[in-house]
Amino acid sequence: MRKRLDKVTPQFTEKELCSISAISPCKILKCNSEFWSATSSGSHAPASDDVPEFCAALRTYALCTRRTARTCRGDLAYHSAVHGIEDLMSQHNCSKDGPTSQPRVRTLPPAGDSQERSDSPEICHYEKSFHKHSAAPNYTHCGLFGDPHLRTFTDHFQTCKVQGAWPLIDNNYLNVQVTNTPVLPGSAATATSKLTIIFKNFQECVDQKVYQAEMDELPSAFADGSKNGGDKHGANSLKITEKVSGQHVEIQAKYIGTTIVVRQVGRYLTFAVRMPEEVVNAVEDRDSQGLYLCLRGCPLNQQIDFQAFRANAESPRRPAAASPSPVVPETFPYETAVAKCKEKLPVEDLYYQACVFDLLTTGDVNFTLAAYYALEDGKMLHSNKDKLHLFERTRELPGAVAAAAFPLAPEMLPGTVTLLVLLPLFW
Repeated sequence: MRKRLDKVTPQFTEKELCSISAISPCKILKCNSEFWSATSSGSHAPASDDVPEFCAALRTYALCTRRTARTCRGDLAYHSAVHGIEDLMSQHNCSKDGPTSQPRVRTLPPAGDSQERSDSPEICHYEKSFHKHSAAPNYTHCGLFGDPHLRTFTDHFQTCKVQGAWPLIDNNYLNVQVTNTPVLPGSAATATSKLTIIFKNFQECVDQKVYQAEMDELPSAFADGSKNGGDKHGANSLKITEKVSGQHVEIQAKYIGTTIVVRQVGRYLTFAVRMPEEVVNAVEDRDSQGLYLCLRGCPLNQQIDFQAFRANAESPRRPAAASPSPVVPETFPYETAVAKCKEKLPVEDLYYQACVFDLLTTGDVNFTLAAYYALEDGKMLHSNKDKLHLFERTRELPGAVAAAAFPLAPEMLPGTVTLLVLLPLFW
């Protein structure tokens, strides 16, 4: 690990804390809103006369988070708020003991517009920070789309249930959490309905920034309304660009060599990222990252059994008691799903197979486009074009469980091509 990637302690501004939406059933949004209301403007530096009152509001905020702690375990916004409160109390020398009233804090003038800052310093440009004789950084790719299907940083392809809120990326520089909700009643199919990305404060480059998207709302700015990294000298090393209004957003985080693509396809969201291997592995404790999906994949009990699904799909009229999985809703016939996916995905790789699976489970033709754009994003973001198309598992991890195959229909078999396997590697 080079010196430039030492640990970064997240620093949360009041406004950003309150901008983080609740991404699980816990009541953290209520705590955030009450604190924002109590401090009126969420000013970054309260006047000296207001500090005691500001500290009282912080203590009230902390009390609110403690009351909702039990229902917020694993919620990214909750843990962000807790760490942010600690940072703010330290910055303003607030005691943990004291009154918990919620007076209003004097509004300060807004900071100057930082959108027109000059080019970022070298430390805020990951690639420029490499010396001329150093090896080029090794970039990796992770994507999430459809039902959802996950391509990990290690090119393992999985299809998972992962209903509810799950951490997709969690390292020293950013956190990404997705929320997946059922697509249809009576089906195990889920898709991504919410996405929260937190870019942590980094040296003189960027302030902490939060990006949030959900169904029918794909913003072209961060939660605070800005489109770059804030007020620091290297603010432009973090930028958000709207490619297609309401459909396609790209975020460039040059200070960590990272590109993120977020799309809304139909009602649901897709996510793709290009990130240096060094940043991917910049975590405090590798053993604690077991549920960091892009790095370790989905847990075994969250992975889809394609064999059971296929058996159920081929015999939809048999009694439910005899079926190993939920009854599949009326969707596309198999031949129709194959034809529609073939139009957009002529190569019969795992993206194509994922498309067929999604049409069979959801009946929503937009999932064809989700698979298509996931592949297109992979073309742009994956550094090894030879690994773009995945066709089958090539190895098992120690102790792995044998995966079930998703056999192709006879008319789909091109000569002696091996049956593709959709189930992922298990850890």
